[in-house]
Amino acid sequence: MQTKVLCQRDIKRILSVVGRDVIMDRLISELHRGFARLGRGETDEPPPRTGFARGGDVPGVIEFMPYRASGIGVTMKTVSYSPQNFERFNLPTIVGTVSRLDDDSGSMVALADAGTITAMRTGAVAAVATRLLARPGSTTLALIGAGAQAVTQAHALSRVLPLERILISDIKAEHAESFAGRVAFLKLPVEVTDAAAAMATADVLCTVTSVPVGGGPVVSAGPRLAHLHVNGIGADEQGKTELPRALLDDAFICVDHPGQARAEGEFQQLPDRELGPSLADLCAAPEIAAPHLESVSVFDSTGSAFADHIALDVLLGFADELGLGRKMAIESTPEDVLDPYSL
Repeated sequence: MQTKVLCQRDIKRILSVVGRDVIMDRLISELHRGFARLGRGETDEPPPRTGFARGGDVPGVIEFMPYRASGIGVTMKTVSYSPQNFERFNLPTIVGTVSRLDDDSGSMVALADAGTITAMRTGAVAAVATRLLARPGSTTLALIGAGAQAVTQAHALSRVLPLERILISDIKAEHAESFAGRVAFLKLPVEVTDAAAAMATADVLCTVTSVPVGGGPVVSAGPRLAHLHVNGIGADEQGKTELPRALLDDAFICVDHPGQARAEGEFQQLPDRELGPSLADLCAAPEIAAPHLESVSVFDSTGSAFADHIALDVLLGFADELGLGRKMAIESTPEDVLDPYSL
């Protein structure tokens, strides 16, 4: 049994040869198409993820995100969220791996780093939602949180909106100040501001913070533009929210994963509210979103292994085109399959 392994060198090669714009555009296109199939009932629903919280001196979350495409394969992402990684270890906040298993034999056919592709697919999913729900011609993007995910949010949204400027706010001034350098490839002016000013002037606002459980909201309910669209990205565990209840009460809300929306994300604050259309519903029937383009809307994103499955397909496709990835016998195949010692 051979497993194709994509390491950091391979992903760096894909980024440099194919280009991040081409990869992001492909992700947005394939994710929109995939969510539309899901909305039409043409593919399997993703199960909720599972995992555990890590307490103590170095808190965090370890999560397991599976998705099975019947007859095709199973994608499994193992991902950790460790908000102290940057300060303690100079590591990314999000680290993990994503694998593809053969649907019949269960053998692992591919294994890749999940860091870069998770960041890109999260931005791409937000871009799919934003293209459906934001006011056409939106030019001002505001980001609350200036970490790694803010980079791919800005990149992805720049591919679907005619952005003219980016507003950035972070409780860590050094992160906000360094953001312009990290998104210089977008060739857009970046202005460091506070959360209230960002909320007041944004056409589209993304919250991508490491706020602790019980520490939200990270923005107020207003003042704001009447057509504001919000992508709530950082609330991804029980008890963690970023948006004020008053904003949610006024908004049309779309979720990426109905099966986990009430356990994680902003819908935790709305126990009595019925779930509205999902992102899959909107992709399958964009006319559902049309009446909400001039009013407040929220995309409540908690992350989906369905999106990881599509993103891994995109990554493996580019790797195949470039002849990248090393095949390794990670899983054992005994000479006598009835004798585990006959390796």
